[in-house]
Amino acid sequence: MDLGLQGRRALVCASTGGLGEAVVRALAAEGAHVLVSGRRRDRARAIADELNEAGPGNATAVECDLSEADGPRRLHEAAVNKLGGVDVLVLNGPGPKPSSADAASWPDAERALEVLVRPHLELIQATLPGMRERRWGRILAVGSSGVVAPLPNLAMSNLGRSALAGYLKTLASEVAADGVTVNMLLPGRIATDRVAQLDAAAADREGRTQEEVSAESRATIPAQRYGDPEEFGSVAAFLCSSPASYVNGTAVRCDGGLVRSL
Repeated sequence: MDLGLQGRRALVCASTGGLGEAVVRALAAEGAHVLVSGRRRDRARAIADELNEAGPGNATAVECDLSEADGPRRLHEAAVNKLGGVDVLVLNGPGPKPSSADAASWPDAERALEVLVRPHLELIQATLPGMRERRWGRILAVGSSGVVAPLPNLAMSNLGRSALAGYLKTLASEVAADGVTVNMLLPGRIATDRVAQLDAAAADREGRTQEEVSAESRATIPAQRYGDPEEFGSVAAFLCSSPASYVNGTAVRCDGGLVRSL
């Protein structure tokens, strides 16, 4: 299938590792011009160089921390300067530390919104006018299965990601007639550093080994394994594609069947 991404300009947030890196690699493989971004400048450049060696040389890199006050503005400016604009915006970033709901404070909630909502909202506001003018655009947010089934001990992540999901669903109906789609992709247990950190934190709390925690977690997944980041990236690339133009305002799960609801 031709995904129609050849020459499309894609900004992928937090793409120096984990799910973001998987997405930027999948888009580059489809011929998109990609901007690799993240706080690790050397890692961003290394990924861009690798993509250019393997492909037509359409990858560039930028160092950016979206948690800084002017981070979204600087990242958008870099995308305009390096790509000439943004056709595909992939929202992604680290989540808050594990925490229970009863121990959470309002400052904790504010920090969660500052990390998971503010930078994404500002990037959308910056990139959306161009997409609407060109009558083609893709906005995809990397979320969490906690959006549809809140996860234990991740109260602030559940709060922030659900707030973003509500905003994106509202936005999707407002821009659909302009050729812009807005969706979320919800990972389950994908084999990334983030999941390894969560397993390690659970092991510390429970006085068990990380492998014991991981094995127990895998047993709850019908697929009986953690997902491969490449599998996640492939689904993301499709949702950003031209053939996916009628997929809008939805949350797609890539979780091996972990969430039992429809």
